Amino acid sequence: MTTKRLLLIHKNPTIGEVIQACLTDLVGWKVGVASSTGEGFRQASLYQPDAIILEVSIGEIDGLLFLKQLKSQPETQGIPVRLLTLKAKWSDLSQSWFHKSQLAAAIVNPLEPTMLGVEIAKVLGWDLD
Repeated sequence: MTTKRLLLIHKNPTIGEVIQACLTDLVGWKVGVASSTGEGFRQASLYQPDAIILEVSIGEIDGLLFLKQLKSQPETQGIPVRLLTLKAKWSDLSQSWFHKSQLAAAIVNPLEPTMLGVEIAKVLGWDLD
């Protein structure tokens, strides 16, 4: 089985490091972390990860521009993007981000570190075996 490569875009470096450690140590994936969508786009273009996990609170406009830029480039347009949110409810997402972006799934906190890889694999349709 090929090791999955994931790019996490999260503005909080501490949380990004925790998520990276969970996915690297517990699941065995290679995880890159970017603290902005600009940095995330550069990394996605260079490394072509298997998927991108994007923190919703980075900003609606910033995130939508990132998705538009990602989908406009042949080398990045096929990379699936899923959302990570610290919001407890979907209500604010359902009318803006989620529908505009046509994203299929999101991972909502509170995150359980030991189940994070399972949840991400599930929303991406990946098999952990």
